[in-house]
Order: sequence, then structure tokens, then C-alpha cells
Amino acid sequence: MSDAIPARPPLALRLLRSPLGRILAFFILLTALTLPARLLYDALGLPRGAIPFAEVTPVIEAFRLFPTVLAYWLLVRFVERRRVDELAGRKALPHIALGLAAGIVLFSMVVGCLWALGAYTVDRVDTGVHWLGPVLVMGVGAGVGEEIVSRGVLFRIVEEGLGTWAALLLSAAIFGGLHAWNPNATTWSALAIALEAGLLFGLLYHVTRSLWICMGLHAAWNVMQGPFYGIPVSGFEQSGLLVSHMQGPGWLTGGAFGAEASVVALALCSVVTAGCLAIAMRRGTLVGPAWRRNRPTIA
Repeated sequence: MSDAIPARPPLALRLLRSPLGRILAFFILLTALTLPARLLYDALGLPRGAIPFAEVTPVIEAFRLFPTVLAYWLLVRFVERRRVDELAGRKALPHIALGLAAGIVLFSMVVGCLWALGAYTVDRVDTGVHWLGPVLVMGVGAGVGEEIVSRGVLFRIVEEGLGTWAALLLSAAIFGGLHAWNPNATTWSALAIALEAGLLFGLLYHVTRSLWICMGLHAAWNVMQGPFYGIPVSGFEQSGLLVSHMQGPGWLTGGAFGAEASVVALALCSVVTAGCLAIAMRRGTLVGPAWRRNRPTIA
């Protein structure tokens, strides 16, 4: 008696569950959820337009993140039909703590090098700085929203279809390109973001399969850079606990864009990226395109 051949899913379902179909599905869900979120936001009388960082509240940031988080959950649960393991609740506390600690240490090493080279100077301490809004926007907002889109959707799904190397290059290029429209951005700053952050976060997700760790590191990096050390974050001027200034050539300080465009940040992040790559190579987890992985073998 021969084994029954399982029926193939309908073509529409196969297209939906393909890498391109899932990426499109996420952005369609995101667009569809944004409208009701805005209508509810307006109904509650919350402020509209460009809101200064210092005036952002937890409620405002929650409305900003809600469509992204829900769209991702719906994609994974109802399109991919699996548990959201990369955001598993049991991993949240330890993985966020690990990511936060790594981000604090990594960016403090950047500042320590800049200080040792005479490029970073602290003028005074401002204990009255407004920290909640900037932490919500650049820490929670950027950490959660950007990591879901860049690593949870783009890197993860592209890796399934085109392999790890293509996913790294594509997600890093898009991540750097999106920062090219920030204030004070240059071609160099966009490239630096792509290399130091895009590649780093992509490989960090690859070796940990945890968005929590990526979110924690991303959030801590931004918060340490702006609200703590008083350095512009991706081109946005900051008022930090430490009132500081930079001096020296732009390639060293990062110029008006901030320390992310500094060769010091690029060098240190590249060391961590290389470490993640070494782990992936030792484990043998780097994968090629799906059509090579699925190629039948001849006995």
C-alpha cells in the first residue's frame, strides 16, 4: 500500500506564504491598522503633527507602535501559522536585560574612545533634562518598531527565501537608506548606519533568533547616545544628562549626524559583527537561497 501524497495548498495560499507574499502582507496589515489607530488617536484628543521629543507620552508612543506590533503578530499567527518564538514572553526579561547591557557597554566604549582621543568633552551635568519623551521615542519606539520591520520582517523572511548573505545585505542597505532622510544625514552616515547597525543587528538576530535582544541593544544604544551622553542621535539634536560637545574632524566625531557616523563606532561595531559572524560560521547556520537548499539529492 503506497503512502498518500498530501494535497498541495491552493496557489493563492502558496503565494501568500511565499517570502515576498508575507512581506507584502505585513505592510498591507500595517497600512490597514494605521487608519483605525489614527481615528482613535484623534477621538481621544491627543496632539497631532510633529510632536517634540520632550512632549511625547507613553500613550502617544503606544499608539505609534500599536499598528506595527499587531501587524507582526497577525502575520506570524495567521499567515505563517506559528508561535511568535522570536518574541516569546518567557524570554522577554532576560533577553531585554542582556540587550540593554550590551547596548550600554558598546556605546560607552564608543564614547570612551572618543574621549580618549580628545573628541568628546563633558561641559556640565544637567539633572533637569527631560528624559521620558526621548527615551520613549528613541529607545522604546526605535528599538521595537525598527527591529520588528528590519529584522523581524525583512531580514528573517528574506533569509528564508534568498539566504543569509542576501538578507544581511538587503536589510542593511534598506536600514541605512531609511536613515539617509534624517536631519544632517550624508551619504557617509547612511553607509555607516548600514554597516555598523544593519549588519550587526542582522547577525545578532541570526545567532540569537530573539527580537528582544535586538530591541534591547538598539534602545540602549540610542538612549545612551542622546538622553545620557548628549550626542545627536541619527542627526537629531539631543539634550542629555551630560551636556557635552564634540571637537575634531567629522570622520572622527560623526559631525552633526552624531557618533554613529564616526569611524570609532564603525570599528567597534564591526568587531562585534565579526564575532557574531564567527559564531554563525562555527554553528554552520548560514544558509543559501531556498532553491539550493531544496535541491533534491541523488542517492
